[in-house]
Amino acid sequence: MNETWIDRPLLGFDTETTGVDVAGDRIVTAALVLRTPGVGTQVDTWLIDPGVEIPQEAAAIHGISTEHARAYGVRPLEALEEIAGRLAEHLADGVPVVAYNAAFDLSLLDAELVRHGLKTLPQRLGRPVEPVIDPLVIDRWLDRYRPGKRRLGDLSQWYGIVSEGDLHTAEVDVLATLDLLEALARRFPQLARMPLTDLHQQQIGAHRQWAVSFNDWRREQGLEGPGASGTWPVQHAAGPL
Repeated sequence: MNETWIDRPLLGFDTETTGVDVAGDRIVTAALVLRTPGVGTQVDTWLIDPGVEIPQEAAAIHGISTEHARAYGVRPLEALEEIAGRLAEHLADGVPVVAYNAAFDLSLLDAELVRHGLKTLPQRLGRPVEPVIDPLVIDRWLDRYRPGKRRLGDLSQWYGIVSEGDLHTAEVDVLATLDLLEALARRFPQLARMPLTDLHQQQIGAHRQWAVSFNDWRREQGLEGPGASGTWPVQHAAGPL
């Protein structure tokens, strides 16, 4: 059997943050997990003092209070440089970045890098950020009509993935995301057969199609607000924030 991308190294990425605004919120914790089949899994994590108050609503989700982050977190500048440098290094080597709802984590990272005067991932790579693999986009694309929610916990339950720890901890979420991707590749074997370039482009189109449909539904419901962005995997920050 020919080797496919699922048989090669994958770099999982996740963040826990002060909120859900990719332009204005900050990273509190981050995890990078390099999974190499036949070799093992390397987990790297960061606890960051974001320099702003962590809202109680966010702390209730990921368990990191403002006081804890101030006491034990590192400065954003050094952590962001390490995270971006590691991501860029692996992407330059052709290792896919795997992230659940990648447009959130990668866009927020992009905004954070701009905020602190650091090079963004596209600037480091000299090209767009790819290949990226997003199990959320893939699930919406290939199992479009399945009822129910599509949070990481929902999909983990659907595919029988058991996590060693609580979800909404960055490293636990990354490991669950990598397991979920493997489950999706088993269920939809055409995924693993796709060249990474094609899979990346298919996800761009699938996400755009979902966003159009979702925003149409919002209008039908009379909901206000900007709705979902059709841009994937990175909404680039325009400048200092």
